[in-house]
Amino acid sequence: MTQRRQRCYRLQIAHEAARGALERNNRMHGESANRDTAAELAQPIGEALAGGNGSQARELAQRLSAPDLADVVELLEPEARLQLVRVLGDGFPYEVLSELDGTVRDQLLHALPKDVLAKALTELETDDAAYLLEDLADAEKQEILARLPAGARRAALERNLEYPEETAGRLMQTDFVAVPPFWTVGQVIDHMRETEDLPETFSDIYVVDPTHHVVGGVDLSRLLRTQRDVPIEKIMDANRQVVLATADQEAVARQFERYDLKSAPVVDADKRLVGVVTVDDVVEVIEEETEEDLRRLSGVGDESVTDNVVYTVRNRFLWLFINLGTALLASSVIKLFDATIDQMVALAVLMPIVASMGGNAATQTMTVTVRALATRQLGRVNAVRVILREASVGLVNGLLFAVIMGAVVLFWFGIETLGVVIALAMICNFLAAALAGILIPLTLSRFGFDPAVSSGVFVTMVTDVVGFFSFLGLATLWLL
Repeated sequence: MTQRRQRCYRLQIAHEAARGALERNNRMHGESANRDTAAELAQPIGEALAGGNGSQARELAQRLSAPDLADVVELLEPEARLQLVRVLGDGFPYEVLSELDGTVRDQLLHALPKDVLAKALTELETDDAAYLLEDLADAEKQEILARLPAGARRAALERNLEYPEETAGRLMQTDFVAVPPFWTVGQVIDHMRETEDLPETFSDIYVVDPTHHVVGGVDLSRLLRTQRDVPIEKIMDANRQVVLATADQEAVARQFERYDLKSAPVVDADKRLVGVVTVDDVVEVIEEETEEDLRRLSGVGDESVTDNVVYTVRNRFLWLFINLGTALLASSVIKLFDATIDQMVALAVLMPIVASMGGNAATQTMTVTVRALATRQLGRVNAVRVILREASVGLVNGLLFAVIMGAVVLFWFGIETLGVVIALAMICNFLAAALAGILIPLTLSRFGFDPAVSSGVFVTMVTDVVGFFSFLGLATLWLL
């Protein structure tokens, strides 16, 4: 069998396997494939593209929904991603671009023709369209926007881009339903049926005065259950929560959670209605912010698995370098007591336990503190109370583990005084860990630094230095 026939045979097998995966998933979950199926399809689609069989790749990809196709695109090799977009042609769902990881999205945006991007902007919702353009250079943005027809759509997108990233103005959709308070329910229903430029899906109708200020809102369900001749102002909720366009998206997410919102009107500095934020966008914000906090606590910033080696090294090097400095500082403390360690080898065995336990305790406190700062649950009003609580927790845990480690050392080495030394060192380090875990993030936040990014290195330094110094210092004074 020739190599070409072997390759075709392998592609056929992969194609049949992918078809079977799709059919199994469709039977279980309907027409939309889940993430596992998308992962199964990435390989046969990639092999089909590599083998020049575009029709086979297109047949497999066309069965996927936009989010699942985005997963496939991210799993493909960089050169295969653009190839798949070209193979799909007019059948490529532009919603895929808004579902992609930022690195993959930017790669495709720089490779795709500007006319294709302009067409994508006309079909996407304004918040998704703004997401596509936000990281491009200003010249590229203007070149793509210039290809859009002049009108309300282009003006709305330009207005979105005027707001800073990660704000409600960048997150909002500019398509919404707004009516005056003197309209009747029947007039509103007729308006929704007859007007063509309304959003395809919505759950709330906003009531505005002649100056376009929000005076209330009506749930669509309540509207449909009300008689046609009832004025809207009779059934509207006058206490409708509004979102300022310049508000941070995390604050918007907290507002949605606090008041159980499905959508919220977005207003500008003059309190005029300019857009709407929906709960599906807020869910994405919550996921993004949570992932961002977790990455920053590990010192990797906004890194993702799709980034290249150079960017990843540059992103990680700084905090690793700072960590090296703090590690050298901790090692210098150990060197101060090298004569003590030479006389009692057991100290070298037990040192890592003291530092490790303190480090873990500090990480627990730091994680809770950073999250409380992010969600505004910790501030000046309750800072002292929370600091005292964490110090108490650290002291109690220190006492408990002091007893445990004292007993372990006595059983292990048979030296009572050594057990007392490590017990006291555990108490000191647990207390220091609790205070460092809360005071360092609070201090960094007070001076405008992101505590999620920079707390970990300094907290580790404190627990290492205090742990080694207290343990070896007490051993020097008491045992030798």
